[in-house]
Amino acid sequence: MIRHARVLPVLVLAPLLLTACGTEKAGDPRPSGPPSAAAPAAAPGTGELTSRAQAMGVAPELVYVTEAPGFTLAQQSVGVLGDDGFSATWVDRDTNALLRLAVDRGTISAGTCPEQPVGDMSGEHTTCERDGEAWYRTGAGRHEYAVPEEGHVVRVSAEQDAVPRDALRAAALAAHRPYAAETDRLLPSTEPAPATPVERGDLPPFGDGAPDNHVDVGG
Repeated sequence: MIRHARVLPVLVLAPLLLTACGTEKAGDPRPSGPPSAAAPAAAPGTGELTSRAQAMGVAPELVYVTEAPGFTLAQQSVGVLGDDGFSATWVDRDTNALLRLAVDRGTISAGTCPEQPVGDMSGEHTTCERDGEAWYRTGAGRHEYAVPEEGHVVRVSAEQDAVPRDALRAAALAAHRPYAAETDRLLPSTEPAPATPVERGDLPPFGDGAPDNHVDVGG
């Protein structure tokens, strides 16, 4: 007896083939588009970001990173600001100009902006200018872009004669929650550094390795 093989209709096969092939690269940790509120790059309260931030005394939701052409993160500058805020500095290796990112709880408005000093320089006069959703602020020879977020403010500041306003604005608007790879570069690891064995110069290369306590004649 001859058995007839069953053939699936083309309409059934098409979705199966599309499912098997997939539409994203496997193992790509970064989304194909910009991060959104529905799927943040490094959501507060989860993952490596939380453990590293809390080990420093920083609230995970206050950790931000930025980027600016020619500037490199000064790793030793990363730390806590105030009670549980975050601060980090980027350096231009050619000019030694500094770009400081500071994130702390609070708000900023037309009424409170002049009362808040630029770059923690208390007692100095502060001028404020609205620039889109951000505030451009100057005082004590420094200038700053302050970007209000939900429950906190992201600030990027620099010396006025060291970093142009347009570069400062670009760095402030580029500030974002770090991706996993950025977290790894930004925050120190909570894992203890491996112990490095210390080599002693008084141990002979033979025998049981006991120190050489030989005393010369007369000594």
